[in-house]
Amino acid sequence: MKACHTADMGDTHSTGEPTLEEQIAAYQREFQDLDPQVEKIVSALSRLNRRMNVAYGRQTADLGISNAEWEVLKALVLSGAPYRMGPSDLAKRLGLTPAAMTHRIDRMVTEGLVTRERDESNRVRVIVELTPEGREKWLGAMRLASVFEEDLLQDLSSVERGVLGEVLTRLLRRVEDAQPDAGGRLSDLD
Repeated sequence: MKACHTADMGDTHSTGEPTLEEQIAAYQREFQDLDPQVEKIVSALSRLNRRMNVAYGRQTADLGISNAEWEVLKALVLSGAPYRMGPSDLAKRLGLTPAAMTHRIDRMVTEGLVTRERDESNRVRVIVELTPEGREKWLGAMRLASVFEEDLLQDLSSVERGVLGEVLTRLLRRVEDAQPDAGGRLSDLD
């Protein structure tokens, strides 16, 4: 049975961060036009995203890969069998510069997660392909993430999960429509 965490989701004093309520009160004090309902939703999503990324990072580290490497493995799996893409396609999908993508691929080739070879039909083109070890790392990460995600959503009914999924998808579409170029990163940090 999974552990149930009953602490108030807004209570983050243990991290030194103000609770959502304290944050909103401070914002309202400084910016009276703030809609507290909107701010609570946006701040909760932001905090949830940050904490989920930390949790996923710990899980991938336990598997011996970084979040950055996980993203490449995921992109290759999403491309479908035979799990191959060009470095420029990978860079575009991940929002990276070609130089950052090359650095990441170099590291992953050394670790045996991917191969990089010339395309036989076009010797100028390079192909990055997922190795069996890379696929196993991806599967391991998926197994760990699945347990974490089920635990995260354990208090939501199937109907609530469906509604939440639909609402978040609508919000995502709105942001994607307004900022279609915002899928990548602001800078290459790895």
